[in-house]
Amino acid sequence: MTKVELVNKIAAKAACSKKDAEKALNAVVNSITEALADGDKVTLVGFGTFEVKNRDAKVGINPRTKAQIKIPARKVPTFKAGKALKDVVAK
Repeated sequence: MTKVELVNKIAAKAACSKKDAEKALNAVVNSITEALADGDKVTLVGFGTFEVKNRDAKVGINPRTKAQIKIPARKVPTFKAGKALKDVVAK
């Protein structure tokens, strides 16, 4: 599903215009993004949890040259599905 398809579905379910649905979707996505950038965790009960996890630095191998390369530590966004979402998807 693309963003346009999602906006259309939100507009239909919420009985609002596509413009309002897109504003709402953008507001949700931007709010989650800002919270993660600030290091916060976002929990939507029944849906899931968005959070930032730290990955340690490690040494990798370039598959072409077989040379070792250093992969720096970094932060990555993660999502863990909630029980209600897992149950609906499993059906």
